Amino acid sequence: MTIKLLAVALAAVAAFTGVAASAGAFGTAAAEVTSDPNRLYADSKLIARDRISVEVIGTGPDVIFVPGLSSSRTTWKRTAERLRSRYRLHIVQVAGFSGEPSGPNATGEVVIPTAEAIDAYIVSAKLAPVAYVGHSLGGTMGLYLAERHPEHLKKVLLVDSLPFYGVIMGGPAATAETIKPTADATKAGILKGTPEQAAASLKQTASFMAKSAEGGAEITSAGGRSDRAVVATAMAEDMTLDLRPNLAAVTPPITLIYPFDAAMGMPEAMWDRLYKGQFAPLKTAKLVRVDDSRHFVMFDQPAKFDAALDAFLAQ
Repeated sequence: MTIKLLAVALAAVAAFTGVAASAGAFGTAAAEVTSDPNRLYADSKLIARDRISVEVIGTGPDVIFVPGLSSSRTTWKRTAERLRSRYRLHIVQVAGFSGEPSGPNATGEVVIPTAEAIDAYIVSAKLAPVAYVGHSLGGTMGLYLAERHPEHLKKVLLVDSLPFYGVIMGGPAATAETIKPTADATKAGILKGTPEQAAASLKQTASFMAKSAEGGAEITSAGGRSDRAVVATAMAEDMTLDLRPNLAAVTPPITLIYPFDAAMGMPEAMWDRLYKGQFAPLKTAKLVRVDDSRHFVMFDQPAKFDAALDAFLAQ
């Protein structure tokens, strides 16, 4: 599959993926709550903010986990089961996704305000510097924080995230300006689609993003319960957010886990160049490729993902 064909495939995926937030006061005091549609454990502590909620479970060094595009905390449930006896886990859920009430995330900007809300939680919970693990756009937000608030992050693990997603849709010469018309059209398409079209797109998303039935089920379940307006705004912002200019100055250690699946048709060398080229300015970045996997590496190749995560946490 060429970059152009991959872009076509991901354009379909874009019709129902995203992450949420809106502009506003990032410093809102956290409140403990007792219920949440995405709660994983009855014995956990739930902290609610305007744009995120955080489920806290386990004992040991602190680690933040942030799911990605239209995803729920379930992305990290198997990981939490494995780590909760050794680490204190702070598992983020973004408002507006997977049935989480949208609140102020339903209007205004999305991606950067959510990242700032996560940073505010890190500061208020006195976690800094903390280890950060983010999938997809959750990873992109982690990279943003590594650039803007490096003193708050001990190290960052990105799971299939890029400094500039726009190159997938617009080719290697894309810029935030040249990709904006595509981003605007993508947003409009998400908003005007019928429920039937959204459901069909979500099914196609699952087939592109995960090889495993478990991963596909997570995509369709969480995506189907997500707020379409939040998704549309977030998707457009993700496409135009370019973190490459400041990448070389990032100081927290960065590890990237990225997938490769020969069945997608793209030559191995071309796929590697896509990721290595994007992270080339960050000379200290560690890249780990996981074969026979698609976007949801933690579902498609759990043993390989666990090994890479454990190595990251141990460093």
